Amino acid sequence: MRTQTVNTPANRLHAALHTQKAYMLGFSSLFAQLEKKHPMPKWGYSVTGLDPETTVKSSGRELSISHKAAREVCGAIKGMPLDKAKEYLEKVIQKKQPVPFKRYTKKLGHRHGLNKAYAGKYPVKTAQKILKVLQGAEANAESKGLDVERLKIIHAVAYPGMKVKRFTMRAFGRSSPKFQTLTHVELVLEQIEEKTA
Repeated sequence: MRTQTVNTPANRLHAALHTQKAYMLGFSSLFAQLEKKHPMPKWGYSVTGLDPETTVKSSGRELSISHKAAREVCGAIKGMPLDKAKEYLEKVIQKKQPVPFKRYTKKLGHRHGLNKAYAGKYPVKTAQKILKVLQGAEANAESKGLDVERLKIIHAVAYPGMKVKRFTMRAFGRSSPKFQTLTHVELVLEQIEEKTA
């Protein structure tokens, strides 16, 4: 004759924990199989040989912005001090300061207030995303104990990432590609030495 288990709170808790453990084991094995088939990307930086004591890095991966505009914005802020770069990006977002476009200038209009370039734009969304990456670099510098007022951007690059493949439906059962190119942005800031009088 079979013994009947008593339905006590302790037994219910034991059964729930046993079920949850089996559930989690199933999930972990599923994730392990997915990891073997589709390994997670390991991002690196395109710059090497940095001094970790005086530099900080920050990156935005697979951002939904134009890689052409991001390249020009990075070119504009490279070499600027941190506070000046933040102020510049804020002005771009407010459409008070244009970004000079030097490579992608086909059918691009002139903008007033440009130096050493005749064509420019106000890439608002790109400036917002790069400002967020710059704020991340500033936070990294603060956690490292670096002087935020002496930081300068020594490396700023943007390059195309993966393509999101989509298609738009057309007449007669056809379709046209509508791909979106995502963008990687990398920023490196360095603490410059104080000028002695």
